[in-house]
Amino acid sequence: MYELLKAIVLGVVQGLTEFLPVSSSGHLELAKFFLQDDSLAEESMLMTVVLHAATALSTIVIFRKDIAEIFRGLFQFKMNEDWHFALKIIVSMIPAAIVGIVFEEQIEQLFSQNILLVGVMLLVTGALLFLADRAKRTDKNVSYNNALLIGIAQAIAILPGISRSGATISTAVLLNIDREKAARFSFLMVVPLIFGKMAKDILSGDLSQSTDDFTLLAAGFAAAFLTGLVACTWMIQLVKSSKLTYFSIYCFIVGILAIVGSLGLFG
Repeated sequence: MYELLKAIVLGVVQGLTEFLPVSSSGHLELAKFFLQDDSLAEESMLMTVVLHAATALSTIVIFRKDIAEIFRGLFQFKMNEDWHFALKIIVSMIPAAIVGIVFEEQIEQLFSQNILLVGVMLLVTGALLFLADRAKRTDKNVSYNNALLIGIAQAIAILPGISRSGATISTAVLLNIDREKAARFSFLMVVPLIFGKMAKDILSGDLSQSTDDFTLLAAGFAAAFLTGLVACTWMIQLVKSSKLTYFSIYCFIVGILAIVGSLGLFG
């Protein structure tokens, strides 16, 4: 029963923090630390992959009309707006794909309950959100240069504690891109990367699974998917209404607590 509850808690944490700008990877590491998750790295990674798949699916559900329009435009085989948007998504994926391939082993070593790193990176996320909330409002679209810079922000957000949505949306807003368009681009740009990473992990055979894991994985998936639907919708409204400062303060508080906890200063 405890293992099932733990899977649900991890799912809820992933569903909320994938979209809210507080770092899903950082919070998953914190949750595993405080829940005393001592599972093997491969088993822990399998749950992480499943939870990310759930939030990717919730993104597809929320933006299903946008995705359908993009595919309709692509199948017209004309350089229309949808073609350019799809190409910008591809451009934005390049930095993270390069970092993920070249530094795969080093990145995996960071996901070992390194709470000090998580705490410091949460402070960085908080600073980004604080600055973005004070940027001026515009109706500017994402350009190809913008897509590359946002993609670099996404690559940096591979670090646990750097919020992917926070980093990409903040970067876009600081580039004077319209806030709603920034949120839309941020959420759509990560979907191909998640499914690509999932396919790579599955084909590599690095993920371990037993029959006992299925119920736990299903519970985590369902919790992350349902929570993600709510969080994604909520986040779009928060970006539009300039309420990122609240999350900035939250990241500062949790980051400081994580640093203090990692140093053993709680006792």
